[in-house]
Amino acid sequence: MNRQFFISTPGLAALLGIIAAAVPIAHAQESGVPPVEPSFTQGEAQSDISTLFEWKGENPRTANIGTIRSDDGVEWTVPAKTHFGTAMKAPDLYNEANAVTPDRVADVNLAQIPVIDAGGDEVFTAYIFGDNYFEFYVNGNLLAVDPIPMTPFNSSVIRFKAQRPFTIGIMGVDWEERLGLGFEKFRGAVFHQGDAGLVAVVKDESEETVAVTDQSWKAQTFYTSPLKSKECLVLKGPWRDSSNCGTDDVDDGTSHFAAHWPIPDDWAAADFDDRDWPNAVTYTNDFVGVENKPAYTNFTDLFDNPSADAKFIWSSSLVHDNLVLLRTTIER
Repeated sequence: MNRQFFISTPGLAALLGIIAAAVPIAHAQESGVPPVEPSFTQGEAQSDISTLFEWKGENPRTANIGTIRSDDGVEWTVPAKTHFGTAMKAPDLYNEANAVTPDRVADVNLAQIPVIDAGGDEVFTAYIFGDNYFEFYVNGNLLAVDPIPMTPFNSSVIRFKAQRPFTIGIMGVDWEERLGLGFEKFRGAVFHQGDAGLVAVVKDESEETVAVTDQSWKAQTFYTSPLKSKECLVLKGPWRDSSNCGTDDVDDGTSHFAAHWPIPDDWAAADFDDRDWPNAVTYTNDFVGVENKPAYTNFTDLFDNPSADAKFIWSSSLVHDNLVLLRTTIER
């Protein structure tokens, strides 16, 4: 995300360090699980470049994907291998590209939104604002993907039938313009590090909130960049901590590194063992910078309800970690 304000590098690095220190790294160390060493790439992806989506309105952006090969011979899709071209697009809560711009959640006609069968008889509604892209799973089944990979900033509403308990899995991607490097353009800076974040609310048929994004969710990183050096990445058990890596703009980031980990095929399944994954880290609205994003601010009564306040969540680094998998289970 391109914020409309910028925290200085020392201040941001210190804040990220404080956030990382507050999350349960000790649990990761005590789990006895050895860290999974990443594959590293260096420089920008040059192969198989294709365009998923192009926005020509205000703040025009092109969402491309490409491939890059690491030193160990593995080919990686950056920023992520997605189902954007084949899966159902999530219905719009707010989407400027489709001229869907309600002023409040009461203006959204839920009856017009199809209900996806995820196995069960109870109907649930999920409201999601993601920076930038998400894919939404229930019990390992992909239900819908974000219709906008990068900009304009949008939000979505997904209705589905399920049986409690069920597991929600969300793949979150912070898109990039310099593929494999994590950089984007911002206010004249060609090598600017964007930031991420995702917020969601899930309600049942009676409009009772059954889940919000918070620190109880699990969050694991699978692609992080840019890294000025490999050494700034700290691995502690299953914890992949890039919060000590620099966040400042640079004149030339073409020699920076990226770290990649393979994604388990069954990561979104209900019986996937995520006990050793770190818990999600929460971030404030101000820190994420959503004060000028109507896809979020038009629905603060939903996302910021005092009795069920959904938090922006991600991994320990909102800036570096570009592909994060998120999980939670809705109990009976």
